[in-house]
Amino acid sequence: MSTPATASAFTIDHLDDGAIPVLTINRPRRGNALDSQTLAELHRILDNINGDPQVRAVVLTGTGTVFCAGADIKAGPDDFTDHDATPYGSLQVRASSATAVTMAAQELMTSAFEKIHRLRQPVIAAVNGAAVGGGFALALACDIRYATPNATFGAVFIRHGVSSCDMGTSYHLPRLVGASRSAELMLTGRVFDAAEAAKIGLVLDVVDADAVVEHAIEKAREIAGHSPLAVWMTKETMWQNVDSPSLRHALDIENRTQVLCTSTGDLASSFSAFRTDGTSTWKPL
Repeated sequence: MSTPATASAFTIDHLDDGAIPVLTINRPRRGNALDSQTLAELHRILDNINGDPQVRAVVLTGTGTVFCAGADIKAGPDDFTDHDATPYGSLQVRASSATAVTMAAQELMTSAFEKIHRLRQPVIAAVNGAAVGGGFALALACDIRYATPNATFGAVFIRHGVSSCDMGTSYHLPRLVGASRSAELMLTGRVFDAAEAAKIGLVLDVVDADAVVEHAIEKAREIAGHSPLAVWMTKETMWQNVDSPSLRHALDIENRTQVLCTSTGDLASSFSAFRTDGTSTWKPL
C-alpha cells in the first residue's frame, strides 16, 4: 500500500500501481458531510479518475464510524470559493436569488453523484456507518455496496418538510430494491439497519468493520482482472439497459457493444490463452 495523499477533505490510497484508488471522505468531525468545498474536490477527483486509463475500479468509504451524513447543513454558500469546480461554481457565489443559490448548491452535489454513476470504472462503496440523506444517495450512486453491522441507511428528507425524491434517490432506489419497497422507505423516511439493507438487496453483504474496506478492495481486484474496455462497456451497457424500453432495444445495444469489444483483439487473445492454459493479457484503454 502506498503512502496516502491527503487532499482537503479526502485521503486517497493508490493501490496496485494506481489501478485501485481507495477514496476516503475525511471529515469525521462533521460526520463526513459534504460541503461545497468537499464537493468541488470530489468533482476534480472523479474527473481525474475517469480520465486515467490506469484506474480499473474505485473503492469509496468514510473515516471513522460514519460513511456520509449527506449535505453539510452548517456550511453556507459563502464558504464556496472554488469557482472552477463545476459550471455552477460561480453562480453559488454571485447569484442574488436565494432560489438560484439553492439550485446551484443542489446541482453541485447531484452532478457529483451522477459522475459516480457514469464513471467508466466501477465504484464499490464500503459503507462503514450512517449513510443518510445525501449520504444515502451517494451510496446508491455506487455500483456495488458492502456495509458494516453498524451501518444505517435512510431517505430522511421527508422528515424535514421536503421530498425524499432527492439527489438521485428516486431513480436509483426503485431500480435496486423495487418500487413498492422504495415507496415505503421514502414515504416514512425511516432509518434502517445493515441487516435489512442486505435482506432487500441494497448491499451485497454485511462485513465486520475492520474488514469491510479490504473486502471491497478484493472485489475491486477481481473486477480489475478483466479487460478494461470490457468492464467499462459492461457497466455502461448494464445501467443503460436498466432503462431499456424493450428487449429489442437492449439487444441492439448489447450487440453493438460486443462487436465494439471484439475489435480490440482481447477476445482472440483470451481464447488463445484458454487453449494453452495461459493467462490473458488485455490491451489498455
